[in-house]
Amino acid sequence: MEFRQIPSQEIDKNKWDACVRTHANGLIYATTSYLNTMAENWMGIVFGDYEAIMPIAWKIKYGIQYCYSIPFIQQLGLIGKEGTLNHSDIKDIILSITKYGDYNFNFLNSHIIHNDELKLCNNYILPLDDYHIIHQNYSSDLLSNLKKRELKKILYGDGDINKALDIFYSLYHNRTPHVTKNDYENFRRLCHSLRSTGNAFVKQVVNSKSEILAIAIFFHDEKRIYNMANSTTDAGRKTGANHLLFDELIHEYAGKNLILDFEGSDIAGIKSFYEKFGAINQPYFKWHFNKLPWPLRMFKR
Repeated sequence: MEFRQIPSQEIDKNKWDACVRTHANGLIYATTSYLNTMAENWMGIVFGDYEAIMPIAWKIKYGIQYCYSIPFIQQLGLIGKEGTLNHSDIKDIILSITKYGDYNFNFLNSHIIHNDELKLCNNYILPLDDYHIIHQNYSSDLLSNLKKRELKKILYGDGDINKALDIFYSLYHNRTPHVTKNDYENFRRLCHSLRSTGNAFVKQVVNSKSEILAIAIFFHDEKRIYNMANSTTDAGRKTGANHLLFDELIHEYAGKNLILDFEGSDIAGIKSFYEKFGAINQPYFKWHFNKLPWPLRMFKR
């Protein structure tokens, strides 16, 4: 299928977003509004009349254009008609744009790059079917935590975007030094924009003094609820508040033909937490490439 490289400002937003919306691997990160808010620069690889698409984010440093992973975007990749390309086609397209960088392919893209060039990354999902069936698959440890007396003293409900992001930043920004303050402010703008269209919400649990114990920002589209920024305070960890937050969320949205996307993780403790809910691993794929000419290749590994 013929393709075009189209600058982001020239993309037909309606056709692009329709492709994202109608395909299983078209996740919310690939919508034009999301990319326009979070990416420093991006272009679209468009196949045919938007039968398939692939966004590429790029920056320039020391005169070198490189591909980069956008903060608060887990996976992009090829979205659309099956069998559009094989691995060599995709590789050649990306390398025609830039010779260096990182790219995150989505969970259905394993066939388009050689496996030995990819790093598998965990992403746990939970189909939100009947709550009672989901509950039966909870781990014994999770069930025990949910029965704790302390959880009866805390309240689940809606929260505030700014408060949720401020708490998340204060607790976790040191763990991701590559995510700048500007990235966080872009994400804040995105959260408010999606909230205005009904595609973002915040849930929290508080104690009897209205102190936040756990809070999370969620995005959602026609397919998934995305766990974007989840925070637990020290007091919340002692009471198991985050267990209650996700249990109540699952109970609220069960039976609505959605998938809860936990957004990770390769960190053992977080992975274990998601598995307690019966979540299954649906990995995505990271590709790091360096085809710069020598000697630049030796300085950028």
